[in-house]
Amino acid sequence: MKKCKQHPTYKGIRVPRSDCPDCLAVFKENNPGIGEDVDLDLIEQGHKEKIKGVERKYRELIGRYNELQQFVETIKVLQQDPQITEILPKKGSNTSEATAVFVYSDWHAEEKVDPETVNGLNSFDLDIFKRRATYCFQNSLRLLEMNQHEVVINTVILALLGDFISNYLHEELQEINTLPPTKALFLVENQLISGIDMFLKHTDCNLVIPCCCGNHGRFTKKKRHANQVGTSLEWVLYTMLARHYQDINEKRVKFIIPDSYLAYIQVYDQMLRFHHGDGIKYQGGVGGITIPLNKAIAQWNKAKHADLDVIGHWHQLRDGGCYVCNGSLIGYNAYALSIKADFETPKQAFFLMDRDRKKTINGPVFLERVQRKPTVKSR
Repeated sequence: MKKCKQHPTYKGIRVPRSDCPDCLAVFKENNPGIGEDVDLDLIEQGHKEKIKGVERKYRELIGRYNELQQFVETIKVLQQDPQITEILPKKGSNTSEATAVFVYSDWHAEEKVDPETVNGLNSFDLDIFKRRATYCFQNSLRLLEMNQHEVVINTVILALLGDFISNYLHEELQEINTLPPTKALFLVENQLISGIDMFLKHTDCNLVIPCCCGNHGRFTKKKRHANQVGTSLEWVLYTMLARHYQDINEKRVKFIIPDSYLAYIQVYDQMLRFHHGDGIKYQGGVGGITIPLNKAIAQWNKAKHADLDVIGHWHQLRDGGCYVCNGSLIGYNAYALSIKADFETPKQAFFLMDRDRKKTINGPVFLERVQRKPTVKSR
């Protein structure tokens, strides 16, 4: 039997895997007639590979053709004249009714904010207080008039939720406040009377004014629970306001000054609960006031249910669905910076209680014409 000199172990029984011509000659010699078949099989295998390549190209072309067809159909649709349906604006039918709610709190009228203590983010003094308080009522009236074009509003709730003065609650306030507490109280009274009179003069609405005492207005070191109103300068403020409108026999103004921490008002089929907000104990959790506030609401609802809680104290304008948290008029100060509170420009809360849709529009009452950062004095 002939063997390949380079591959002596190859016996010539099977087709050689190598391209060695001597091994192929050994195979053909040992298997006469098979060589031609092998050549034919190799040729056939080559044809099959070419056919597979052609088929792959054909499938690719078919796919591209289908994509082009879809593109052409899209172009044809876009070239057609669009079928436009005219949508007409809906005019107010005056068949619906709502109550406007404005929330005023955390004015801190006499406290001074030096812009250098807050990196130029805010500034506050008596002149700025008066300007912001004036804008507060002016912009509130604008919001009311805007919404009266679309819905009947006969009643306005002006919620006074406390901390209108900073008082001497902290020792540093004795150093930076621009007025003593009693004079600050009269300053706030004048601003509130001016604002209420504006609503009475320029609207036909009845005014309901729930009043809640804040934590800054107390003249005791620690907060009283059973005697909160008896130790609060703001209770005196609210009583003076109520007596003022009672003395002039103004029938359109109704004050609600409860002895309790909580004040309730029924608006259509919804119960609103007003309070300052310092009853919420926030321990610095990542959820902010949301979790402790929801827990507190659940507990209060076990005693007397309310559909919506309205609070101040936290200087954060928030709509939590079942609660509305008010912003502040004083804005960002050194205390807020030290506790790493969220920065927020001065604003107060506004929302509508619709007779049929419950709480609807909810937005801010802006207190500045243009929010600009105060210039920090160069050293």
